[in-house]
Order: sequence, then structure tokens, then C-alpha cells
Amino acid sequence: MGGEAKPGTGRGIKSWAQRHLNAGFAAGFLLVLLTYLVVSQQFAVTAPNAVATKGSRIADKKQVIGGAGDAEVEKKREQEWQPETAEEEEPDKKDASGAVPTEESPKRDDADAKPLETDKVVCNTDGPVSETCDLDGDVRVNGSALSVTFVPSSPSERREWRIRPYSRRTMTGVDRVTVTRLGSPQDPAAAAAAAAACAVTHDAPAVLFALGGLTGNYWHDFSDVLVPLFAASRRYGGEVLFLVSNIQPWWLGKYEAVVRRLSRYDAVDLDRDSQVRCFRHLTVGLRLHKELSIVPELAPGGHRLTMADFTAFLRETYALPRAAPLSLRQFPDRKPRLLLIHRAHYRRFENVPEIRKAAEAAGFEVTVASPRADAPLEETARAVNSHDVLLGVHGAGLTNAVFLPPGAVVIQVVPYGNLERMARTDFGEPVADMGLRYLEYSVAAEESTLLGMLGPDHPVIKDPEAVHRSGWDKVAEYYLGKQDVRIDVNRFAPTLAQAIDHLRQR
Repeated sequence: MGGEAKPGTGRGIKSWAQRHLNAGFAAGFLLVLLTYLVVSQQFAVTAPNAVATKGSRIADKKQVIGGAGDAEVEKKREQEWQPETAEEEEPDKKDASGAVPTEESPKRDDADAKPLETDKVVCNTDGPVSETCDLDGDVRVNGSALSVTFVPSSPSERREWRIRPYSRRTMTGVDRVTVTRLGSPQDPAAAAAAAAACAVTHDAPAVLFALGGLTGNYWHDFSDVLVPLFAASRRYGGEVLFLVSNIQPWWLGKYEAVVRRLSRYDAVDLDRDSQVRCFRHLTVGLRLHKELSIVPELAPGGHRLTMADFTAFLRETYALPRAAPLSLRQFPDRKPRLLLIHRAHYRRFENVPEIRKAAEAAGFEVTVASPRADAPLEETARAVNSHDVLLGVHGAGLTNAVFLPPGAVVIQVVPYGNLERMARTDFGEPVADMGLRYLEYSVAAEESTLLGMLGPDHPVIKDPEAVHRSGWDKVAEYYLGKQDVRIDVNRFAPTLAQAIDHLRQR
């Protein structure tokens, strides 16, 4: 009655639905089976039969990667050290200064390296800063999968490494690359069959590295990428391909001239590259020897390189005219030129006119310049190269020392707060490695705006060591982020005199 179903009608509907459901399952199963068979045939891997092709060379006036964007640069974080760097793997390696140690020859994982070293994988994963792999032999790169496969030519065991290709291995936001040496306990041909077939075979070697991280900060651009990339690739004389993960078009645009001189080929956007590329030699990752410098003994391939070689390379790249500063011994009536870097934000000089007057009284012709993120690098390089002395408070602007002529002077003003160790690591040692004269002026509490802001009894003024012990965050917040300086020009005068004396002795 009412809405009650009739028994006969219910059984008919149920049996009809059951028959169609069974038919649907059968059809679905046949479709899956057919798809599996087709895909298996399509992706069946045979022995390598790659087409021998080379990467396209860069046209003389073509951008390496188009679309450099100043807005993107400005979005990058402004810190000039790495307070936010995660220490997920080695939390005990970082001290309050933020400095990284100079890398010594680390333990290397030589995976069955042969005496002739023509078929090998050598990975360094326990250095203090970076991790890298060098592969010689049958090397296959699947960019979109961020994987590198090494096919051995003789029996070997399967090994795998996970390499972060940014020069600071604890950097977050940079994906790791999986490096696998295939196992071939009986038949090397079986290992070859297990690897993806080559779509493109390159005669030139390659360097695989990542951008992102702290790039966008001028100092990190050089210390983390350009200097290590020079050390890794200079030996090839341009015959090397760059495989770039986490590619930043604006970055490659900004440093286009440098990248072009290191490689004659278009950079490959690794994350979007679906082809399997094959090489006879590949370096995975960039090795940071020390901050903004090169340790000659660590240069790869037995090609000894120095930081002076890097700065000479930059002078050639940008056709900088000066390879020596003014010699007051030869030209006693001429005035050497001093470039004063006036920062636009924290750690600024508050009395630029007084400093300028003091420098002029010491015998300098003075230029005051504020760094611009949007300035063409060639323009910056030429401006800096025309000076004999670079003066600035600790910060990324002092990176421009790389464009000074050898024998010139760098004066680093170190903000108050026991920052001398960090200042020497970031600039003091690199400047000396460049063949420049390094002078340092440490700001007293009375010259720091922190004194007026916090008062003489505040721990930041009274006990900087205690602030350092409390951790990097407070060091960065106060000594780097909230401090400007008002130089006592009488106290600063001897430092200016040292710079003049150096130029007189040349």
C-alpha cells in the first residue's frame, strides 16, 4: 500500500542492475589491461641509441634566459647573512656569528674509482658546507625527475646519493637531486637496459646546480653561485653545459655576461626538461670553498684557481680598463679616488658630509654612491674599477670589491657588536685573496645609533658577548638590522692615512 514496493518489481530491477554492473567491471578490466600493454611497449627501454646532437650555442646578442625582472629581485629577502637557513640535518654546526668554516679536503666516496678514472662516481656528502658528485662515464640526466643515473661499464653494486645542488647544503627550498649508480653484478648490458634511453647526447661536459636559496642578495649571488660556478667550470674554456634547477630568469639575465663567458651554450631549465640527456662527464652541485673566495688546492681537475683569477676574469668579461690603482710614487700630484658606499637603509652612515670632508683632507677625490638593484652590472663594474679605494659599512655593497684593480684598498667599517669575525670572513679574507689591501675600522659604542636608542645599560650596548650567546636572531635584529653609524672622523683619520700610505708605496 502507499509507497511499499512490490516484491516482483524489486527483483527485476536488482537483477538488471547486477548484470550491468558485472558487464561494467569486465569492460573496465579489459581497458586497464589494454592500457598497460600499450604503455609497456611505448616505454620499453632498449640499449642506448641516442642521436648525437649538441646544445644550441648562444647567439652573440641573445639573452641567456629572457625575462629579467627587477620586481622579482626586490621581493628577495634583504638579509646579508643567513639567519633563516635551516639546519635540519646538522643543527650543531652553526655558531652565533653565522660564519661557515673554510672547507678542507673532505672525505670522498670514491665509488669503485678506476686507476684511469674514466668510469667512476665520486661523491662528497660530508663536507662542512656543500655536497657534490662528479661522474665520469655513461651519465644520464632526467631533468624533470631531478635524477642522475650512472651506468657502469663493469660489475658494481647499486649506490644512491641525495645531493642538494645549491652550494649551502642546509638551504631549504632547494630540491635534492637523486644520483644513482646502477648495479650490474653479472652483466653491464643489463644495467644499460635498466636506464632510460638517451634522447640527446652531448659531447660537452655539464655542471648541474640550483639557483633560489639566498640568491637575490648581491653578496650571496657571488659567494654562493658565481664564484663556485667559476671554480667548477672555468677549466672547460666555455665548452660546458649548465643544467639549472630552480631557475631564476632575472638572475641569469642580470649576470648574463658572466654566464656566457663560462658556457657557450644555452642554460637548460632542468625542472621543465623532459628529455633524457647523456654526458660523459657531469658535476652535480657547487662546492663553496670559503665565503666569497676560492681555495686553490680545492679547484677541480688539477686546474689551480685563485680568487685573483676570478676577479681577472670579471675584468676581462666587462672590459674593465684598470689593472692597477693609482701609484702616488709615480704620480705624486694626482689624487687617488675613493668610492664611499652610502647604504639606503640599516647600517647607514649618518654623517656622510663629514666623512667626505675627512677623506678629502686626507688627499682623496671622493665619490658617494648608493647601490641600486636595477643598475646594469657593467655600469657598476666600470664605476668601481675607476676608483682606488672602496669604503663602506659591512654589507652587500662591499661585494663590489671584485671589480677593483688589483692592489687597490677596501676599508670595511664594522658595526658595533663584536662583528669583527664575521666581517673578516665575509670580506676581509676574500679581499686579501683578491690581491687587495684590506683595512678595518670597528665602530665604538659612541658611534652607534644603538646607544641613543637603547641607553648605555642595555645588554646590547653593555654586553655584546651575551647577545651573541643568546643566538643569531638577536645579533641580526640589533647589530645588523637596527644600527646606523656616525663615524668619529678624528678616530677614523688614521685608517684613511693607512690607505694613502699604501698607494704611496706602490
